[in-house]
Amino acid sequence: MSNTENKVRIIVDSAADFAQGVAEKVTVLPMTLRFGDEEFTDGVTINNKEFYSKLIESDELPTTSQIMPLAFEEAYKEAIANGEDVVVITLSSKLSGTYQSACIARDEVGGNIYVVDSLSVAIGEGILAERAVELMEEGKGAKEIADILNEERKNIRLIALLNTLEYLKKGGRISKTVAFAGEMLSLKPVINVLEGEVNLLGKARGSRQGNNLLVKEIENAGGVDFTKPLLLGYTGLEDSLLQKYIDDSSALWKGQTDSLRVSCIGAIIGTHVGPGAVAVAFFKK
Repeated sequence: MSNTENKVRIIVDSAADFAQGVAEKVTVLPMTLRFGDEEFTDGVTINNKEFYSKLIESDELPTTSQIMPLAFEEAYKEAIANGEDVVVITLSSKLSGTYQSACIARDEVGGNIYVVDSLSVAIGEGILAERAVELMEEGKGAKEIADILNEERKNIRLIALLNTLEYLKKGGRISKTVAFAGEMLSLKPVINVLEGEVNLLGKARGSRQGNNLLVKEIENAGGVDFTKPLLLGYTGLEDSLLQKYIDDSSALWKGQTDSLRVSCIGAIIGTHVGPGAVAVAFFKK
């Protein structure tokens, strides 16, 4: 029996990227980013287009900050005052302290608040939030939604082909030597997020080989469960590399889905991977 007495509010941090129409059904708490002395509120005082324009022009990498417990506390109190139970979905606790902030605030406020570590980020976190919306619309209560998300999150796969190693180098994620060698050979790294951590799966020469690697990784994961949300993402000011990937990988989607939904990946993750990345997030079979 579903608990339909209390309404449910779904709260997500701004590291999540959504398919069209999902963001309106959740409460998004913004993270902050700084370019030098300038501070911006993600999605509020800077949008994706403005962010990528600044990123491309800037010599220094911007820095991003987690959401503080107080911001969660305020959101929780507002939901409770509204007679709502709360399900919170955060980016991977291995990549940010935001999950911890959400838990600290839950312990402070009390009540029916359930915090779910997505163990993912960007479009991977976004499809988990979309799944939460589906469950809410089916009339499930907050605890049941959180239990299902905790179970299903392990089937989410997020795989990405980066266009450059430059931003991983700037962020200190890889050595200058590796980055330089990669640029010389025009190598494109393929990464995934698994159990909350970013892993380098391989390097491809050129985008066609990279697209093939992405297809192979989807097959390695056990294929796509097309009954659950699926989302493609890109970083930067335009999505031509993503459109090329969709063409190169058409065999994966043909006859399985009417339309592939696409989202621009926002500032929090864009900072670390740079423009020109192509990503796919799905629930594996």
